[in-house]
Formats: sequence, structure tokens, C-alpha cells
Amino acid sequence: MLSYLLRRILQMIPTLAGVILLVFFLFKLFGGDPADAMTTLNATPEQIESVRNQLGLNKPLLTQLWLFVQKIAVFDWGNSWATNESISHIFRTRLPATLTIMVPILVLEVGLAIVAGMAVAYVRGSLTDRLVMTISTVALSISFLVYIIIGQYIFAFTLGWFPVQGWSNSTWTNLRVYAPLPVLLAVLVSLAPQTRLYRSFFLDEIGHDYVRTARAKGVAENTILFKHVLRNAMIPILTNVATQLPGVFVGSFLIEVFFSVPGLGREVYTAVGRSDYPVIQAVTIYLAALTMVINLATDLLYKWVDPRVVFK
Repeated sequence: MLSYLLRRILQMIPTLAGVILLVFFLFKLFGGDPADAMTTLNATPEQIESVRNQLGLNKPLLTQLWLFVQKIAVFDWGNSWATNESISHIFRTRLPATLTIMVPILVLEVGLAIVAGMAVAYVRGSLTDRLVMTISTVALSISFLVYIIIGQYIFAFTLGWFPVQGWSNSTWTNLRVYAPLPVLLAVLVSLAPQTRLYRSFFLDEIGHDYVRTARAKGVAENTILFKHVLRNAMIPILTNVATQLPGVFVGSFLIEVFFSVPGLGREVYTAVGRSDYPVIQAVTIYLAALTMVINLATDLLYKWVDPRVVFK
């Protein structure tokens, strides 16, 4: 396993280098002149040139690329052009709010989807199965924005159970007061597609010979489902969870904007609106590196879930 781990880490280096090169040249070619974005409309050519000198934009392209790589290597992303706030400080202060919302969403979504998917797979072909699939299809056809508007109107304005917006410095207060409504709506929206997906995973396993053999031996249905089917279905489930994990660390733009959550997702949304390129570049590279690490960790978890998995 150690040789496999080292090989995967070595493979991540050129991949990350490719991402860095792509981000650098895309912003150079299509991002416009940063000096124009940072100065006012009435700025003189001398002022624009001064900003270009401060940013090092007058240096050769390879020198700019080397400085860019150096900043990434030492985790010095620079400052936001709009607020002059350190980007490392932005990550440090916005990420906790994002995790406060996104971690409960992921845990509840995966847990409930596994239970629901297994339940409808168990009664496959029945009226309950068809009804759940019909409801899931209808739910998939409705935009998340509609859920947010209706959820805020019913649970906040009409019933008064939750505040529409707000945030505090206390994690417990946020989890108890401000997070429940966005978490509830996000889980309701994501439960439909996840239930359909996990149902297909379980149905695929239920159709295998080992399930028929276990039934022929008189093994209880609950034992078959929870001990055999669930365990064998965990590999595609882990793969699906791994694709969602990077989003947990970036946040949901819609949730954070409409519920005024001071998280990383809202910060990225704001940065795009004001062309704050250093923030966008930092988040892009951070997300790429995070995705590679999560994929590697998921591959290692495959061995723990299923000892038959062999690393080559």
C-alpha cells in the first residue's frame, strides 16, 4: 500500500502543476488588466502604471509565473483587490461558517439516502417503490431556488420557527438557531436524487448470486441487507460521497447568499461579481488540491470497506 500511496502522491504533482498553469494563463489571457479593475474610472495613466508596477505586471511573463508559484508554495495568496484583506484570513474566517452548514447537510443527506434507498430497494416493484420514485422525479424537476423561497415563507414568515437570515460568533448558536432552515431545505432537495441513486446501488447488489444463495440458506432478510448488500454497495456510495466532499469545503452559493451565511461560498460569489481575481484563483487551486486529496483518501477507504480490493 505504501508504494501505491507514494505513486499516487507523485501523480498529483503534475496534475496540480497543470491546474496552476491553466489558472495562471487563463486569467492572463481572458481576465483583463488587473490594474484597470483596481483603479477608478478617473484614474490617470500614471496611476494605472503605478498599480501595474506594484503588482509586478510589467515583469516578464515567466517571472510573473514563478512569483505566482512561489506564493502558492508558501500558502501566501496575497490580498483581495476589493477589500485588501489577506486571502489566508478570508479562508480562515469564512470556512467555519461554511462547514457549520455543509457538514450537517452531507451527514444527514447520506444517512437518510442510505436508509431510504435500502427501504425502497427492499420493496422494489411495489406501490411504495413506484410512489417514492414518482415523488423523487417531481422533486428533481423543481429548482432549489423555489425550495428556498417557499421554505423561507412557510417556516420563517408564516410559522416563525426559524429566522430568515443571521449569524453569530457562537457555533452552537448557529447550529441551533440559524443553520436548521438552510440545512433542512438542502437535505430535502438532495434527498430525491440521492435516494434514486442509492436505490440503484442496492438493487444491483440484490440481483447478485450471493444474495440468492444466502436466501436459499435461510439467512434473514435483514442480515442480507445490512451485513452483505450494504457493505458491498459501500464502494459506489463512497465514490458518490467523495464527489460531494469538495463542495462541503467551498459551500453553496445559493444557501449562503439567500440566508446571509458569511461563508466561503458567498465570498466566492462576491469575488466573481467584483472581478476579485486573487480570491478566485486561490479558491480554484485550493479546490483542485482538495479534490485530489479526497480522491486519494477515498481510494484508501475502498480497501477498508472491501478487503478484496487490491492496489496496483
